[in-house]
Amino acid sequence: MPLRMHRRVGALLLGAFLHVVAAAQGVAEAAPLAVTEVAPGVYMHAGLVEDWLPSNAGDIANLGFVIGSRCVAVIDTGGTPQLGQRWRAAIERTTRLPICFVIDTHAHPDHVLGNAAFAGPDTRFVASAKFNAALAARERYFLNSLARDFGVSVAHGAVVYPTLAVEGTRELDLGDRVLVLKAWPTAHTDNDLTVYDRRTRTLFASDLLFTQHIPVVDGNLRGWLAVMQDLAAIDATRVIPGHGPISNDWPAALKPQQEYLEALRRETRAAIKAGKTLPQAVDSVGMAAASDWQLTDRFHRRNVTAAFAELEWED
Repeated sequence: MPLRMHRRVGALLLGAFLHVVAAAQGVAEAAPLAVTEVAPGVYMHAGLVEDWLPSNAGDIANLGFVIGSRCVAVIDTGGTPQLGQRWRAAIERTTRLPICFVIDTHAHPDHVLGNAAFAGPDTRFVASAKFNAALAARERYFLNSLARDFGVSVAHGAVVYPTLAVEGTRELDLGDRVLVLKAWPTAHTDNDLTVYDRRTRTLFASDLLFTQHIPVVDGNLRGWLAVMQDLAAIDATRVIPGHGPISNDWPAALKPQQEYLEALRRETRAAIKAGKTLPQAVDSVGMAAASDWQLTDRFHRRNVTAAFAELEWED
């Protein structure tokens, strides 16, 4: 049996197993995730502005779904298989239409480890063309973290890898509703994907936009700043970030993130020019710019480290 088929069968079996466990525990029925209709047929679940931890059950990413006349598209699935079950329960409580697409916006655990709950013969998983390589490189870490920190054991073959790849842009027709998916150059990660609902002009920016939660550089700082210029040109009425509150003020919602990332770039360059070492830069760069964000202690020094490595040898 080909590897892809093994993974698909494993994902189906895991999804069925989790559904049985959730039903037995009353999870699927009793605790679907809370959802808000932010525009006609467009729904989101607001994750907590926290780190990915057992104390919050991995519920930290904003998730979404969009309903057409024919079927539903799900945008990200949450940070654990159990959370994916609760997310599916919330969607099925809202609509009886089938789920035809699951869209993975990027390969970070808080956004995609609920995938198995949606595995089925009629559901296609969609992501950036670079997503599968990124997930494969980190899968072992993600599964180890689930087992060690969350007490959840997931087999390698049960991880769901998308089969519909996006290079550039791609449209998904849900029936009388078209979603425009765009794969971006390396920014927050090297596999960022946005989702735009033409009917309501709603942009799911995922982690290309952070609000309240400090931005996290896991791709390329200069690339992210460049991508933000193109993001700002999108004609959106509202934008749903990957973390933090939804905004109806676009593109002004980008300004705090832009100011932080520009300060990170500017002060890192100045530290390098002054001959500071990496530890010295980590202790000094961007402290004022980071002070207005949540989770600064967790991610700011990491951002400085990433910026220093990127900018140390720039031309």
